[in-house]
Amino acid sequence: MATRKEIDGSASVPQFYGKELRFKREEAGLTLKKLVDGSFYGITYLSEIEHGHRRMPEDLAQHVDQVLKTDGFFRRRCEDVRKARRKGHAEYFDRVLDAEKNAETIEQWSPNVFPGLLQTRPYARALHLAERLPELQKEAEAKVDARLERAQLFERSHRSPQYWNILSESLLRLPILPSQQMAEQLDHVAELTRRGRIFTQVIPWNSGVHPLMLGNALVLDFADAPPFAYTEGQYHGVTVDDPVLVKQYRKSYDLLRATALPPEVSLAMIEKAAEEYRDGLHTNRLDQYDLL
Repeated sequence: MATRKEIDGSASVPQFYGKELRFKREEAGLTLKKLVDGSFYGITYLSEIEHGHRRMPEDLAQHVDQVLKTDGFFRRRCEDVRKARRKGHAEYFDRVLDAEKNAETIEQWSPNVFPGLLQTRPYARALHLAERLPELQKEAEAKVDARLERAQLFERSHRSPQYWNILSESLLRLPILPSQQMAEQLDHVAELTRRGRIFTQVIPWNSGVHPLMLGNALVLDFADAPPFAYTEGQYHGVTVDDPVLVKQYRKSYDLLRATALPPEVSLAMIEKAAEEYRDGLHTNRLDQYDLL
């Protein structure tokens, strides 16, 4: 018989929320299965919410309030949990932030920058500072730290999602950092790929017309929840739940994957680009000008 794991409700807002949820469920004499019956979610999903490891989606909170007759308590507290989890991240990103930790598969197309999950500290800092936001250095570093914390997803010994990453070749040639730091960014992606933590493909710059040319895309699949897609602009993000649209995003992503170079060829291209940066074969954007 498995040992019951107690929840420390004082540890964090999500764990306080989860402990209260389990208390109310057990007070009502319901099992996890009975509580999720009639929703789109599984018992594992609900168990992880109770232990503070997962966010409660609003539709599930409404379902729980209805079954437990808690007069909207869990729906109202959803926002408190979201705020606690998204420290250092934009509000519109909070659903992805929680979901990527529990996804079975993550598929991402990022044509303009390396995805946040793959960024080194210098790369993340450079992107953030380019916005010239009026904030203190400490606040800026907190955002960079939060982005790097997400990447610990690939260091877990179990339950790491299958992450499929498609990059534009232009990212390999765009020197937004000094040459050595660009080499380190490329080395980081190559190292994760070699270790089998991620799958990486590259779309050649001269591949012609291909799917998803108008923007980025992220598609997440789960064992115990419906899939969803996500896309974002500079200052906003959009979560797509409609099954028809999610299916279309997946179809476009599959076509994009078919257009890209094979993983082994892509890895060789990334490693070669890193070596060229180390050897000074890529001209830094300032080197071409005589500033004296």
